[in-house]
Amino acid sequence: MTMSAGWYLRRLSRMGPREVGGRVGDAVRRRRWRSARPDCPTVTGARFSAVLPAGTIAAIPPDAAKRLIAEADRLMYGHVEFFGVVRDDLVDPDWWCDPKTGRRAPWGYAFDVPYRNEDAVGDIKQIWELSRHQYLTVLAAAYAITGNERYAERVAEHLRSWWTANPPLRGVHWISGIELGIRLLAWVWIRRLLDGWPGAAGLFEDNPVALNQIWHHQRWLAAFPSRGSSANNHVIAEAAGQLAGACAFGWFPSSARWRDDALRSLERHLRGNTFGSGLNRELATEYHGLVLELGLAAVAEADAADVPVPASIRLVLLRMTDALAAVVDNRLRPPRQGDADDGHGLVVDGAGTDRWASLLATGDAVFGRLDWWPAVTGTDVRTPLLAAFLKPTEPAVTRPVSRPAHFADAGLTILRGPEEIWCRCDGGPHGFLSIAAHGHADALSVEVRHDGVDVLADPGTYCYHGQPEWRQYFRSTLGHNTLQLDDSDQSVSGGPFLWTRQARSRVLAADTSGASDGGMARWCAEHDGYQRAHGAVHRRRVELTAGSRELTVVDEVRGQNGPRRPVRLAFHLGPAIAADLVGHRAALTWTRDGEGRSAVLDLPGQLSWRAHRGESDPPLGWYSAGFGRKEPATTLVGTGFAEGAEGFTTVLRFRG
Repeated sequence: MTMSAGWYLRRLSRMGPREVGGRVGDAVRRRRWRSARPDCPTVTGARFSAVLPAGTIAAIPPDAAKRLIAEADRLMYGHVEFFGVVRDDLVDPDWWCDPKTGRRAPWGYAFDVPYRNEDAVGDIKQIWELSRHQYLTVLAAAYAITGNERYAERVAEHLRSWWTANPPLRGVHWISGIELGIRLLAWVWIRRLLDGWPGAAGLFEDNPVALNQIWHHQRWLAAFPSRGSSANNHVIAEAAGQLAGACAFGWFPSSARWRDDALRSLERHLRGNTFGSGLNRELATEYHGLVLELGLAAVAEADAADVPVPASIRLVLLRMTDALAAVVDNRLRPPRQGDADDGHGLVVDGAGTDRWASLLATGDAVFGRLDWWPAVTGTDVRTPLLAAFLKPTEPAVTRPVSRPAHFADAGLTILRGPEEIWCRCDGGPHGFLSIAAHGHADALSVEVRHDGVDVLADPGTYCYHGQPEWRQYFRSTLGHNTLQLDDSDQSVSGGPFLWTRQARSRVLAADTSGASDGGMARWCAEHDGYQRAHGAVHRRRVELTAGSRELTVVDEVRGQNGPRRPVRLAFHLGPAIAADLVGHRAALTWTRDGEGRSAVLDLPGQLSWRAHRGESDPPLGWYSAGFGRKEPATTLVGTGFAEGAEGFTTVLRFRG
């Protein structure tokens, strides 16, 4: 995918004068750096002191260690899967090759590489992911646990290979700050976890090539921070990596300045990226997890180096942790909302480790769990490693005394009922900053689960670059459980990470208390996404009746002008759900833990209903469990017309 002149104009229109000035300065600096590539200052007597405290490895739960070692052994045999692509080339990887398309990124000055053009580069996510070096942190952790030097030797081989193949400012791995920041954080943990290996110092602080790479990573991050409309999770990763590197690898004349600047940036942008309620402003749940992981890892490095951390940073991380505990379902699954690209801040665990349980376990160790937090029974490696450095926090704020269900600033409401019924209602902002890069056109969508199983599902993300028709579908209004008017999206897309007009939503009512005692929980909201073109407002009311285990959704199109407009109402079922649609009624069945479950979905009779599954022209009827993966799932679509103030009523009844 290449960006047209029109895209650049639309992108420019979403920037303020300060951002434009900063980007002009970046362009000048990139031009100057093309021919001015200084070497790392001479470093003598460097010593790595940010080692694990005694007893840390012994605190790792045995089952978590077993999963980690199994994962490390798969990696040693060369096996890995990134974004749905299985690879067996990890013994001696090609750092520039995309295994999905077989293309190799071109060589040259980093900022000349057309990384958005899949025809020229390949799938950039596939190329970048391996070079985050998070699989190497897994191998390094396996060494720390077992003492088996074959893991350490493989790590050293791959780092030396990468450093040789990717000299500073050459090639595709020197383009994006989030990649440099996450990679630098990984190197800190690799060095720490290899500390008992005799070759650790020779690989890092006594190695001029490593010192040059570390210095250039930090110089790059100091020069090209994400700005203005792009200051989302990327800037958090940049600040976290810079802070970690400057604290743990503080061997350079600029280290103190880089550390202080990164700490200020982290404090400013953590607050800016987070609502007062603790939810991430991108309203993309996986980025909430990424930012929380990065923030905890960054503070751990500052604590390890005895660098004072502003109380506001710990407060944001505390609120993010409490918010996560509040929104997960009974199986500890958070909402599926907005973009998700499987990005992690720090990886030291094997397959099967629950990411969200791990974050809550770390939150418990650092902040202390509240009585209403869900129980966390799983184990992980990362929590004892981070907790070894993170200073326990006694927050000077009042934490929620009961489980929050309505987050007014984020417009997110959770309705909970009996039999583990969980329903997310979306009445919040379209996204974060002027471009809302990771937002979807999903205003007033609902997401419903029963005992952790997606019944009415958010279909996910699937892809970013290279497949524009799929990118458009998974972020479209039709791709969510909401109403589409006149075949148009609620918000107007100007590119794969750019929205030029954003629907504004407001919650009119949210009473979440009723279902807990057998009564009714209610939510009502509306958005103006269709107002400019059609003079219409979409209003939705959701009621969860605990006694009858019944969810009612009422949709209204209010105030439309001109002739009546066609509508489409979509309900996306999870991949585990089988549906038998007859007329306006769908019988739903699925299995959970070997037990059959069922529900009935009564659909609005004014609309004509069809079931769609796995269609590609155009895309419809898909579910993406993770980035790069999709599978057919049933989508029920009703078509018809909006007739005045007449509403469309949908009732979902869970059977006993």
